[in-house]
Amino acid sequence: MNNGKLYIVATPIGNLGDITYRAVETLKAVDFIICEDTRVTKILLDHYQIQKPLFVVNAQNESKKIETIIERIEFGETCALVSDAGTPSISDPGVRLVNHAVKKNIEVIGIPGPSAAINALSISGVATDSFVFEGFLPQKKGRQKLLQTLAGEERTIIIYESIYRIKNLLEELETYMPERYVAVCREMTKKFEEVWRGLPKEILTEMPNKIIKGEFVVVIAPIGFKM
Repeated sequence: MNNGKLYIVATPIGNLGDITYRAVETLKAVDFIICEDTRVTKILLDHYQIQKPLFVVNAQNESKKIETIIERIEFGETCALVSDAGTPSISDPGVRLVNHAVKKNIEVIGIPGPSAAINALSISGVATDSFVFEGFLPQKKGRQKLLQTLAGEERTIIIYESIYRIKNLLEELETYMPERYVAVCREMTKKFEEVWRGLPKEILTEMPNKIIKGEFVVVIAPIGFKM
């Protein structure tokens, strides 16, 4: 086992105050930080007066950058992997890096913290004892087939969606799961956080025609759930 380590550090999903003491101390201690976007990560680091070299890894270049990172860790450096928001490798880049690190017997240490999926589930008001996380649904190929399959899923379902497709998703839920209670969470932990709850048709009626920005987490209640 080498002395280098890979830390998986969860960062705030909106409010910069939602970071653990341990996460801050880890970011201060590592040799370099792996991030998706230097502009986003620098906002967090500046807020906590942390100055570290940043190494960009995103969905486009992850496969090309892994070997370089692994070599640096094997040489003895420690690094932290962060995403733009929330827990790295959960619907974000990082899965392949962690996989390669494990294969190379590099110690991988999780620094837990915010997760948009878990935060939305906790405030949804629906059953939380058993759930399935689907992340972002495919945009085109296989989307309708997956929705048909999910319509028969008896557990709570958690889905991520962008501002550009949220209304389309609700229309699809109205088609495939019209009787299932839904909580739609936008801009969680931020100043303009909003949550709409009800049947898909009801939420479509309540939601403003134009929403300028925001990432969405949609929590779909189990079959038979009644509020």
